[in-house]
Amino acid sequence: MKKESLTQRLTAHESGRLDRFLHAHIGGSRSQVGQLIKKGFVKAGGKTVTKTGYSVSPSEVIEYTIPKEPEYLRGEVDFDVPVIFEDDDILIINKPSGIVVHPAPSVKEATLVDWLRAKGVNLSTISGEERHGIVHRLDKETSGAMVVAKNNRAHEMLSRQLQDKSMGRYYIAVVDYPLKASGTIEGAIGRNPANRLKMGIVSGGKAAKTRFEKLLQSETGPFELIAAKLFTGRTHQIRVHLASLGRHIVGDSLYGFKSGKGKIDRILLHAFVLYLKHPTTGEPMQFVADIPESMKKTVESYFEKEKLDEILDPCTLLRRFDDDCKRVRPEGRNPGSTEGQERPAQS
Repeated sequence: MKKESLTQRLTAHESGRLDRFLHAHIGGSRSQVGQLIKKGFVKAGGKTVTKTGYSVSPSEVIEYTIPKEPEYLRGEVDFDVPVIFEDDDILIINKPSGIVVHPAPSVKEATLVDWLRAKGVNLSTISGEERHGIVHRLDKETSGAMVVAKNNRAHEMLSRQLQDKSMGRYYIAVVDYPLKASGTIEGAIGRNPANRLKMGIVSGGKAAKTRFEKLLQSETGPFELIAAKLFTGRTHQIRVHLASLGRHIVGDSLYGFKSGKGKIDRILLHAFVLYLKHPTTGEPMQFVADIPESMKKTVESYFEKEKLDEILDPCTLLRRFDDDCKRVRPEGRNPGSTEGQERPAQS
């Protein structure tokens, strides 16, 4: 059940934009006010208004409602998360597989957001109560690098980077059969009409673009290690685009095949390198999220370790995409920020 919502009424004394009027009277960030309007929680003259640029007239009554988020039932936070880097604005983590990023009605266990709160990490509030600090996400089964915003200004700057593609990630995965060639896949993604749990390339979906690079073929089976770079951020994007090629990530029982009891207990997909510009200094930064043991042992059983170490050098990987390698930060090392305080990676 939701808690009671808070409704307030204001009278405008001069004309102007609705979002500016509300921002001046109720505070918060412009993004928060804009979301309040777009989601239908604001009325002008008794009618719901969803356009932030709506022109308010003098003496017009503006009514707004601050919704209370539902209280979700979650379990105890019984896990830890490796921290790669931290300062006053951002926290870079290596999310383990099996952890949900933020609460939802269907999620009963503790989430990454719960862990952040339990650790006392300051978090941005732009995305709403249940998504504090979350700028981008990873699926529950996927591990790897994520950035968490510790204040609203940092969150806004990072969100802009997502839009202009100056922030992103490089993924590594093991697929069940080699790709025919490296290359780029474009296919609009939307909900699969035949299975609501899955996404698919569908008419009317949102534009999606992924580049795949062949890295290393297994000598013990049909498996291949690949890398992927996303140019858009659609749900299950890598998995959907691979499925369109007749390929599937090992351990992916939703889009691929069940691995059988006692064999592979996670999807072999990992966000390996994260790149962004620091929200305050503008410095280009790159971070490496070490492959977790739950995935590493399986990958090493398919490929020779020496070849893996060579192919998974971060700079070598980035050059395959013709991208620059700038001061890559390996997990657990702080680059020496005068404001940041290093938190050692924890297992």
